[in-house]
Amino acid sequence: MVRILKHWVDQYFSDEEAVYLLVVLLSVGLIIAFFGGMLAPVLAAMVIAYLMQGLVSALERRGMRRMLAVSLVFALFLGALIATLVVLLPLVWKQTVLLVRDQLPYVLKSGEAWLRELPQRYPEMVSIEQVDSIVAVIQREVAEVGQGVLTLSLSSIPSLVEVMVFLVLLPLLVFFFLKDKDDIVGWLIRFLPNRRRVLSHVWQEMDGQIANYVRGKAIEILLVGSATFVAFMLFGLNYAVLLSVLVGLSVVVPYIGATVVTLPVAAVAYVQFGWSGDFALVMVVYGVIQFIDGNLLVPLLFSEAVNLHPVAIITAILLFGGLWGLWGVFFAIPLATLIKAVMNAWPSHDEYAAAEDDEPA
Repeated sequence: MVRILKHWVDQYFSDEEAVYLLVVLLSVGLIIAFFGGMLAPVLAAMVIAYLMQGLVSALERRGMRRMLAVSLVFALFLGALIATLVVLLPLVWKQTVLLVRDQLPYVLKSGEAWLRELPQRYPEMVSIEQVDSIVAVIQREVAEVGQGVLTLSLSSIPSLVEVMVFLVLLPLLVFFFLKDKDDIVGWLIRFLPNRRRVLSHVWQEMDGQIANYVRGKAIEILLVGSATFVAFMLFGLNYAVLLSVLVGLSVVVPYIGATVVTLPVAAVAYVQFGWSGDFALVMVVYGVIQFIDGNLLVPLLFSEAVNLHPVAIITAILLFGGLWGLWGVFFAIPLATLIKAVMNAWPSHDEYAAAEDDEPA
């Protein structure tokens, strides 16, 4: 057993770059695990600045001075942030409260009536006791959700204070990360070894795929959400803002998001229109938007698609979503791509020996 373990260590850790890479990955992982909550504004600002750096670079290539390009991009980010906080979030919250207070009781009543009919239709399969148990569980869970949505307890005030601090620090950090990117990157490189072929390879693959993926996903959320909002407003569908936000965010989770968000869309349309032509038309248009997204928009935005198996994607979503919630779900595919890049670039003993042989004497 010791001999096998020693052979494995010699095979994958004989190159000093493998040790460096392992130290970097462990250090970053430990920092996020133990200090992620405290450093949340810094980490979020780094991600946002990294994503907006592409726009800054594009403006610089057109002849604009860096400081002016940074100022314009930062003003765009600040305007989008203020619009989201002042306009979008209050509307979403208001419609969420109205949906829970006004529509949910009706949906529950209709669902309960349908469940009560099952023992009469299928007495061999469903009993009255089973239906009573299911109804009790649903009512209890919905009551807890409704209480959390409709009330704001004093215990949540510290969380609100943290959110306010986050919102104050985030724009400042984003500006300085954009403005002083070269100085910050140069300072970080000082801590890396001079020989960093593997680290450079991993970074190039990350920069080429992950940045394009995240930027493309942000554009996809905006386009799909906006198209859905316009369509629902034309039909006069209730809670159009809330539903369009849900549809936009659903594209973050491949294979699952679109299926899950169809349920609230269908429920709201059914409550408002019943089994009518308007209900069918809403669902057809919603299906067309999903079709265009999956078959036209995604191939256009992600021409350099992340080459991951669907099983790997779903596993990454479950794993990172369980670790970091919504942010983990959003970055699940980039993180899975990073793991794949590390695995592909990880030096082995044979590769190290070949590289040594190729070096001039």
